[in-house]
Amino acid sequence: QGKKTRSTPEADENSFESLEKEFQEVLDELVGDKSLDKFRVEYEKLTNALKKSHESEKRLMTKCRELNAEIVSNSVKVATALKLSQEDQTTITSLKKEIEKAWKMVDAAHDKELRAKETIQTLKHEISNLTKLVEQGAGLSVGQEHGVNDLLKIKEELTKERDELLTEVVTLRKNLTKATSSQQEMEVQKEKAMETISQLQQDIQVRQNECSRETRRKEKLEKEVKQLHTDLDTKQSDIKVLNLQSQRSKEEQQRMEQQLREQKILNERATKELEQLQVRNTKLQQENEQNALSLEQLSLDTQQRASDLKMKEEEVNQMRQEIAKLTKMREATQRKFRQTEDQKLEVEQQRDMLKNQITGLEREMESSKKQMEIDKKGIDELVRERDILNKNMIKAANATEKQLNVVKLHEQSKKNLDQEIMNYRDEAQKQRKIIYQLEKERDRYINEASDLTHKVLQHMEDIKMREMQIFEYKKKIAEAETKLKQQQNLYEAVRSDRNLYSKNLIEAQDEITEMKRKLKIMNHQIDQLREEINSKESALVKEHLEFQRVEKEKEALKAELQKMKQQAQETKQFIDNQEAEERKLLKIISDADAERLRQKKELDQVISERDILGTQLVRRNDELALLYEKIKIQQSMLNKGEIQYNQRVEDIRLLKMEIKKLRREKGILAKTVANVEDLRREVYHMQKELLKERTRCRALEEELENPMNVHRWRRLEASDPSTYELIQKIHSLQRRLITKSEEVVEKELLLQEKEKLYVELKHILSRQPGPEAAEQLQIYQQTLRQKTKQLKALSSELNMYESQTQEYKYEIERLAHELQNIKKKYLNQKRKEQQCREKERSLAQVGQSVILPQRSDGPCFTGGGFSLKQPGKITT
Repeated sequence: QGKKTRSTPEADENSFESLEKEFQEVLDELVGDKSLDKFRVEYEKLTNALKKSHESEKRLMTKCRELNAEIVSNSVKVATALKLSQEDQTTITSLKKEIEKAWKMVDAAHDKELRAKETIQTLKHEISNLTKLVEQGAGLSVGQEHGVNDLLKIKEELTKERDELLTEVVTLRKNLTKATSSQQEMEVQKEKAMETISQLQQDIQVRQNECSRETRRKEKLEKEVKQLHTDLDTKQSDIKVLNLQSQRSKEEQQRMEQQLREQKILNERATKELEQLQVRNTKLQQENEQNALSLEQLSLDTQQRASDLKMKEEEVNQMRQEIAKLTKMREATQRKFRQTEDQKLEVEQQRDMLKNQITGLEREMESSKKQMEIDKKGIDELVRERDILNKNMIKAANATEKQLNVVKLHEQSKKNLDQEIMNYRDEAQKQRKIIYQLEKERDRYINEASDLTHKVLQHMEDIKMREMQIFEYKKKIAEAETKLKQQQNLYEAVRSDRNLYSKNLIEAQDEITEMKRKLKIMNHQIDQLREEINSKESALVKEHLEFQRVEKEKEALKAELQKMKQQAQETKQFIDNQEAEERKLLKIISDADAERLRQKKELDQVISERDILGTQLVRRNDELALLYEKIKIQQSMLNKGEIQYNQRVEDIRLLKMEIKKLRREKGILAKTVANVEDLRREVYHMQKELLKERTRCRALEEELENPMNVHRWRRLEASDPSTYELIQKIHSLQRRLITKSEEVVEKELLLQEKEKLYVELKHILSRQPGPEAAEQLQIYQQTLRQKTKQLKALSSELNMYESQTQEYKYEIERLAHELQNIKKKYLNQKRKEQQCREKERSLAQVGQSVILPQRSDGPCFTGGGFSLKQPGKITT
């Protein structure tokens, strides 16, 4: 390839090289990912487009610089030409002044020459006269000889002066011719300089237009480059985003796989724990059932004991009634004292029994509380296990619901136990009240006993025996008091236990509320985990679908790889075919060179024809401008003529109307003129009669002036009435004749005026252009239209030829570049083949059979040496 001049600065080149490196790095990164092949292809296209745009920008910058240099050089040339033209003008003015001076000198010399000629002629006449005199008179005097000598000297001097003047005239004429020739040369040079200036101005305009076009192209290319940069940035960002997404998707896939594995392990563990929990639940349910049966038995026992207590209360009431009867019946008391003591003993025994039963019940309560604590501990353990299961179990919802039911049953059993405890407490209070009543009764009995002792003292004999009994009773009472103290101590212990149990109850209730709150939280967490599991399952399904799609693409890529391998084998065969075609291409290249030369010749011819056509076009344009001006003038004249013509047509129409009217009147007058002779005769007779009448009038006037009769008032008799009537007729006819004659005179005057107008109109119409001029105008217009059409066709052909020439130029340049590239590639291939042959020869000489490996790092070529890795760049 030809050397390219650097149009951009080194910074831009470095930035572009860094960009190319970045693009190459991105492409190298993308080569590994098969999923981004389409994107890589688009990215390669973008990089190629950017390279092409950069190269075109370089070319445009070089062209712009060349054009700027040409413009600068042309401007310098124009400035020098202008300076030369100014200098030429100064030289022309100086030469004109010199020419004027020379012409003045010539005029002065001409005047001198005329004077000299006149003097010469006078002297010639004198000489001739003198010669005649000399011939006539040989014998001259001395004075005359001296005069002749003087004249001869004067003649010689005048001849010398004449010769000098002639030489001066010759020199002046030579100078004049030189000055005129130099003036003509300077004018010719001036015209040439003006032509060169005009050509340079035209070239400058053309170059400026080309510069403006190139700047526009440059701006467009810069815009395209900016757009490509933005597209590349966006593509790079997309690539980064896609890489990040792919990495994230891979990480998510791995994480999801790990989660799946963990979930599988957790599911297996959860299934095992579920089985264990189900076994535990079955055991706990059995224990709960046993506890429920034992509780039912205890409740039945408590009910029986309550009934026994009621019976005992009734018995106590009966005893009270009996005691009351004893108070009434003292005698009966003594009798029944033993019975009462026996009953008392029985009651004490029953009380002891009840106390024993109470202690047994308390023990049972303690055992039940212990069982409750065990149950609580079991519940706590179950809750802990439930927490563990809630963390690990998602599919164990049914088991948790069963456990919740079990917990509810336990809570219900706990509530039942609380109610039973409350019942036991009520029963204990009732027993305490009974004990208190019994103690009161004991005190009352003691008082009664003391009273009885006082009474019995009277009966000493009976009392001694009874004192012994009383002493025994006292011992028993002391024992009973000790027992009471023991019972009080037991009561205090029971009360402390009750307080402890109440505290434990409150704590258990607080724990139950906390457990309920935790249950709600855990239910909420379970719902959240379900939603997360659903979302993850959907994501897993999507990932699975994407995985299937990727596998399909992988299979498609494998198929494409096999196709590419087949294509590689085909390309190897194709290379062999292309080497055979290379020779054909060389022949075609030689033919193309010949064709290029021929086309160059045709281009030169076309350019010369274009120049000729351009000059013809300029002339045609000038002629057209003149024709357009003439047409405009003629159109204005035509418009004026049309206006005048319309006016004249209207005048003619009016005149025709008037002529028609006059003809009508003329016809009428002609009809009346047919009786003119008769009328003339009548006029003649009437004139005669007039004269007679006038004479008569005069005679009558004279008679009136000189009246003959005295009586003027006499009556005149009518002598001739027919004559009077005739006179009246004559007067009327005369009046009519006068009016008609006046009308005839007026009509004749009007006719004369109309004839004058008619003659003037004839002259005007004869002066104005007729239909021939209009036909000529139409012909001129048609020819003009044809010429304009021809000019347009010629201009379009010119433009077409120019575009064709430009296309031919571009094609020739492209073909030249391609030829150079092909020649270089062909030479490189030849050199490589020669090197390979030399190596083979050297190896053959040595005797080693070497199989050359195929190069993977170097560029691969197909056909005429075109690269497979990078697309071939064809710079236009």
